[in-house]
Amino acid sequence: MSPETAKSLETKTKLLDGALRTLTEQGIAKTSARTVAAAAGVNQALVFYHFGSLNDLLAAACRYGAEQRVARYRDRFDTITSLSELLAFGREMHEEERAFGHVSLLGQLLAGAQTHESLGSATVAGLDLWITEIEKVLDRVLAHTPFGEFVDPPGLARAVAASFVGIELYEGADPEGAGAALDALEQLGRLVAALDDLGPVAQRAVRHRLRRTQR
Repeated sequence: MSPETAKSLETKTKLLDGALRTLTEQGIAKTSARTVAAAAGVNQALVFYHFGSLNDLLAAACRYGAEQRVARYRDRFDTITSLSELLAFGREMHEEERAFGHVSLLGQLLAGAQTHESLGSATVAGLDLWITEIEKVLDRVLAHTPFGEFVDPPGLARAVAASFVGIELYEGADPEGAGAALDALEQLGRLVAALDDLGPVAQRAVRHRLRRTQR
């Protein structure tokens, strides 16, 4: 890598980090080329030189941030062996993400997505990274349960992701209610785990009953 390329990459990374920091600390309404450049410690003109527009920078920052966060937890996703573990981990991750300001950041991105098309598509792409990891876990943990043949892992992964996104946004208005929602999700995981612990005969009975309800 030439010195010029390395310098360009360093500047772009500063701008991506600056954009995420500005969104988290100041909100979408106060995020501008000037505030992002100030947070990045670079000249404002470099926003347009490297990304073309502020919206394109924010979209790139959204994808960049999601890639970083998912990479942080990927090894942990790979160790999950049950739905109850997945939901418990989701709660633990939620607490950590909130402490780092990433829950607030997601709220700002979702708010901006309502009016900025490029930011909307980038937010969806970022969420899809999380959904892909959740889907892999669901494929693995439900395959040998009575529910394995009756659920749609891609759709269920989106439902789980949407639940946590909704809870994260809801928490700002009603922290107690959001906590109750997380408790309910964990209870659901324990119910599924209890059914998974049934013997072969009971599991066949559950499968038979589920097949009848789908006719």
